[in-house]
Amino acid sequence: MKNSVTIIGVNFYPEDSAIGLYSTQMAEYLAKDFNVEVITGFPYYPQWEIQENYKNKNRFLTEEKDVIKIYRYKQYVPKNPSFKNRILHLLDWTFGSMRNLFKIKKSDLVICVVPFTSSIFLGLLLAKFKSAKVWVHIQDFEFDAAVESGLAGEKSGVKDKVFKILFWIEKKLLDKADIVSTISYAMMKKLEDKTSTESYFFPNWVDENFIDPQKATTHELMKSDKFKILYSGNIGAKQDWEFFVEVVKHFKDNNQVEFIIVGAGAKKEWVIENTKEFNNIKHYMPVEYNTLANLLCSANLHILFQKNDVVDTVMPSKLLGMMASAVPSVVTGNLNSEVAKVFEKSKGGYFFDSNNLKGVVDAIEELITNSKLSKKIGQNAREYIVENFSSNKVLKNFNNKVNEIIKGE
Repeated sequence: MKNSVTIIGVNFYPEDSAIGLYSTQMAEYLAKDFNVEVITGFPYYPQWEIQENYKNKNRFLTEEKDVIKIYRYKQYVPKNPSFKNRILHLLDWTFGSMRNLFKIKKSDLVICVVPFTSSIFLGLLLAKFKSAKVWVHIQDFEFDAAVESGLAGEKSGVKDKVFKILFWIEKKLLDKADIVSTISYAMMKKLEDKTSTESYFFPNWVDENFIDPQKATTHELMKSDKFKILYSGNIGAKQDWEFFVEVVKHFKDNNQVEFIIVGAGAKKEWVIENTKEFNNIKHYMPVEYNTLANLLCSANLHILFQKNDVVDTVMPSKLLGMMASAVPSVVTGNLNSEVAKVFEKSKGGYFFDSNNLKGVVDAIEELITNSKLSKKIGQNAREYIVENFSSNKVLKNFNNKVNEIIKGE
């Protein structure tokens, strides 16, 4: 008889980007060897709006995806995802999902996906009912990220006390887990300060057979003959959009350069408003997942401008697809971050401090004029990603570890 795994996390299929995509692919891989059930929310990300075909469905919904059973709660989704509204979003999904815990008949392992940290609370409750082990998988240290990205505002006075309580709760929850995993070595290091629970390196992955420049065709959004600079992904607070505007402004009179922004998120309208005077930029909503490989491989350059303050709380999953496309990238952020180390090792692009506008501009101009260099850098990027983040390798190791935890080895 197969062992049973329960996955708890707000993001899941049919969300086909970021955490929703990885949680879905993780569940599908585990379903080969285990009975898998999922407690999740209604799909809403990255648009921050419940998807149209789910809006009129009942508040509690049971679905199946192949052999995976899915239990959903229709959570509150704010149109303006401010820090306060995100807290309400978190609380509503957490308390609403408690009812779905009772629909799980058997569970040997509960995997809690963070964010939300509150999914750990749900997982510990379920584990107590079913005598199951608890695995916490951290995609994002949400409290740290809220502080470092500025989303939570100034951490002083009452707010400072609130965050001390939140970090205390986080530690208590992590200490009760059987194992905690996260997606980068820098985040693993941060875990050491948060808990003594056994830790496991479980990075995000990329299917190099899906994102393959040898198979890709030109995407319909990328058919111009200009040098196409692409950002594809969530348009949120963790990226440095003010810096992006300055870069676009620098190239506003260069008729050979085109910026293409594909995505949705809390800052999308701000970006559109602040670039409306420029003729060298185009904005699109996210593309269908099955066309993503074509989009990424059709670019001449990928960009990702991160804020300096966000050092090791996140490892951008979009970076894997960008590099797998064999297209060079120009990225900004903290020079001490893990992403900076990835670029140093891979030679697959340029990484600059978040304030280095000249460095970014010079790198872009060099790539525009040197196609041979651009091709070499792109090849370096793909080789590094395939070697270190192949989906088959990462998920096979994960599956083996799940077996170990369930068996108590």
